[in-house]
Formats: sequence, structure tokens, C-alpha cells
Amino acid sequence: MPSIVKMLRAVADPNRLRILLLLSGEELSVAELQEILAMGQSTISTHLAQLRQAGLVEDRRRGKSSLYSFKNGSAEGTLDRLLAQARVEIPEAAQDRQAMRRVLKKRQDTMRAFFDSVAGRLGRDYVPGRSWKGLAEALLRLMPPLTIADLGAGEGAFSLLLAQRALKVIAVDSSARMIEVGREQALRHGVKNLEFRLGDFEELPIKDSKVDLVFFSQSLHHALHPERAVAEAWRILRPGGRLVILDLAKHRFEEARELYADEWLGFGEPELEAMLEKAGFANVQTSVVHKEPESPQFQTLLAVGDKSG
Repeated sequence: MPSIVKMLRAVADPNRLRILLLLSGEELSVAELQEILAMGQSTISTHLAQLRQAGLVEDRRRGKSSLYSFKNGSAEGTLDRLLAQARVEIPEAAQDRQAMRRVLKKRQDTMRAFFDSVAGRLGRDYVPGRSWKGLAEALLRLMPPLTIADLGAGEGAFSLLLAQRALKVIAVDSSARMIEVGREQALRHGVKNLEFRLGDFEELPIKDSKVDLVFFSQSLHHALHPERAVAEAWRILRPGGRLVILDLAKHRFEEARELYADEWLGFGEPELEAMLEKAGFANVQTSVVHKEPESPQFQTLLAVGDKSG
């Protein structure tokens, strides 16, 4: 708690009271206080130094400048009562508030001008802190707890992500080594609702109508008979369940067969749509959701379908 004597000495000056009134509502820089109060930089800085020494304001760095704010809890409410009275008695207080609103609008206009300048290319430019993993984790928080099958799970990176929100995740892969690595990772992260099962797409080690959601995430093009894998997905889904497929759109990069052990060079939208409908799925939708800029410019195809209740 600041000294009452220091506090009273600091607020004895009407201009310092005006500064405190402004900072009690917003964080402001020295330059912004100059513009609002029509005072010189050195005068503002001197007043702020005295207020900070009295324990009434604090500051934080923002780039090359600092933002000043009222220090909450100062003098346990004594100062709050004093400021309330000052709002009534200081004639410039209302004018200061109007000037502050204009300054804050300028700050917002600067931000809007930046986004106006990058409109149409923001998604193609780097944005600090923006990642598809972050967006995926945020979207997963919106999902209700479900029993999910991740088919062709590999080492289980996607399964581990799903397990954060799912009731249970069953990760299926045909590679014994992948299953072993996945189990080790789940154990290391302490994930108990993730179960790895060795199995084939066309004979899934899951009983009928046991899961709410089935994912094929860049795995269906490894199936020998994709239509059988989709039919198996329909079998293990409960009525009302959903199938989601993320895979490559049809391409001509033949080297993928050797480089990535791909059985199929992606799928066309009509082809995937027909495959889901043949298996019994309703409300089928397909769309290209991403295109890589580098050659061979792989495209990601999204397909979803529902198992009617």
C-alpha cells in the first residue's frame, strides 16, 4: 500500500489528477497523453515519474514505447473516492475524456489500416502464433466426447490430438512397428483413453456399431480396396455416426508409389462421393480444402458422410 503522504502530495497537482483520471480508464502512452492534455513530453514524463514513485501508476513496454495505467488497489479505495470527486470538480475532465476517445479511435484506425492493407493475402503471409495445429486443437474443444476410430493411424500423432477431447480413440494400423511406437508415445504422454490395434482396413478389429466418428487421415490411398475400407467404416459406426476422410485429390505424381508406398494416386471428388454413397452414407459432401504451392502441388480432398440413425 502506498504512503498516504506520498499519495496526497502526488495528487495535489490538478494536472496529475487529470492524468490519473485518464489512466483509471485506459492504458496510454506518453505521446497519447501529450495529444490529449496538450502538454509537453517532458512535463508529462515528470508527472508520470512522480505518480509512479507514489505507487499510483505502473507501466509496461509496448515496442519502443511504454503504456501507463492506474495501479489497481492503490490506497485501498481512498484514491478511487478522490478520483470520483475529481471527475466532478475538475472542469477539463469531460474534455479530456472526449480527447482520449479520439486518440483511441486513431489507435484502432491504425490497426484497421494494417488489416486493410493485407486483405486478400493474409492467409498466405506469416502470422505470428497462427498454426493449423493450434486451430485444430481449438476446434477439438468444441467436439462432444465421442468414441473415435482413427484408421491408418501410423504412429498416432492425430490420435493423440483427438484423445485430448474424445471419450475413447481406437487407432488402427497394419504396421506392427507403427503400433509399437504409438503405444510408447501414448504411455509417455500418460494418455489412457487411446488404444492401438493392429489390423487391416478391410477387416477392422472393431465390432459393429461401436464408434461415433471414423477418420481416414491421408490413409485411404494406401488401402488395396478403398471401397471395402469405406464399407468397414460404415459397419463400425453407430447409427447417427459420421465418417470424415482427408486424402489426396487425384494427381499424376507416379513417384508417390515408390516414395510413400501409395497404392492410389488420390481420388476424384465424384469417385469418392460415389464410394461413400454406395457404402450407405447419406449427406455426402466433398471439397478440395488445400492446395500446396510447391510442385507437384498436391491437393487435399475432404469428404464427409453420415450413417443414418
